[in-house]
Amino acid sequence: MSAFSYPRPVLGFAAWSGSGKTTLLARLLPLLRARGLRVAMIKHAHHDFDIDQPGKDSHTLRKAGAEQMLIASRRRWALMVESPDEREPELAELLAHLDPARADLVLVEGFKHEHFPKIEVHRAAVGKPLLYPDDPDIIAVVRDTRLDTRLPQLDIDTPDTVAEFVVRHCLAG
Repeated sequence: MSAFSYPRPVLGFAAWSGSGKTTLLARLLPLLRARGLRVAMIKHAHHDFDIDQPGKDSHTLRKAGAEQMLIASRRRWALMVESPDEREPELAELLAHLDPARADLVLVEGFKHEHFPKIEVHRAAVGKPLLYPDDPDIIAVVRDTRLDTRLPQLDIDTPDTVAEFVVRHCLAG
């Protein structure tokens, strides 16, 4: 189903803005870590963003012209790469920057138009249509109300059942 290959399972969470993808993932990550899993994340942003703050050295150096800015400490490191073109990056390009030796699973927020397995997050109150009828890559729906679908349905308020589904789907066998 996936248009790319990666040595670890990759699973996306796709939804309309305001559906609760980030909230769900923030609840899901500790549950997966509690199972001993090392989870890498890729998140798509629809706008310019900075991970460093104006006035900090890394921000100053990046704004001064560094096309790649790696900042590191004892506890973490981050790599910011300035993209000269205005096209959206493809998921496969971003996966190539991850170290598969440091992850058991990659979760992806966004990239709903790419072809790889995804779980749709749907909240009726958002008022948007479901994505799954038009996206054959959606394997389940996390929802707040019962839906008329043959896809597995998971309750948005029980992240432990979502974690169990993720483990069974991505790491079974």
